Amino acid sequence: MLLHGWGSNEYDLPDLLNYCGAGSADYASLQAPIAYGMGYTWFGAWTHEGVPEGESLDKQATEAAQAIDAWVAEHIPATRPVVAMGFSQGGLLAAHLLRFNPKRYAAAVSCSGWLAPGSVAGDAELASLKPPVFYGHGAADDIFPKADVTAMGEFWHEHGTLTEQVYPGMAHSINMPEMRDIQRFLETNGFIRPQIW
Repeated sequence: MLLHGWGSNEYDLPDLLNYCGAGSADYASLQAPIAYGMGYTWFGAWTHEGVPEGESLDKQATEAAQAIDAWVAEHIPATRPVVAMGFSQGGLLAAHLLRFNPKRYAAAVSCSGWLAPGSVAGDAELASLKPPVFYGHGAADDIFPKADVTAMGEFWHEHGTLTEQVYPGMAHSINMPEMRDIQRFLETNGFIRPQIW
């Protein structure tokens, strides 16, 4: 399940599946509900550049996760494992869904996401489930304070089975090394078949 970033749309991420070994996978790419500019946003209020903070972020992340989880419950059979993958706002929500409903989501891939700071009801359960989480971000990404990036890594180190990669020189973006790392993550955890070259 693909979750786009601030000001983008549901057509933004599907092509990336071709670059991480998942081009033949079934997927759903969701459109955020709030129109913004030429695209859409998951959050309606923010401090800067689509980035809410503090209690506002906690509230909006919970509301968005609740809506996405309801869509999943309605449209995807409960027996189908769901890997949530997103960029920026979508990267936050991909991981936040694991916190919101830990048993429903098999894993999360968060590209340049960050952490909603408050506690979530599912956090305690996560610590025993330890779901696989990929967190990739650029060393030159200045959209979020470094403390937020550090908090994301620390949280998932404690509550999940974390694969974290930092890409030198990359700003708020996705690059080919990250795509290859995501492919290895998906293969290692059995979500896609290993590629034969």
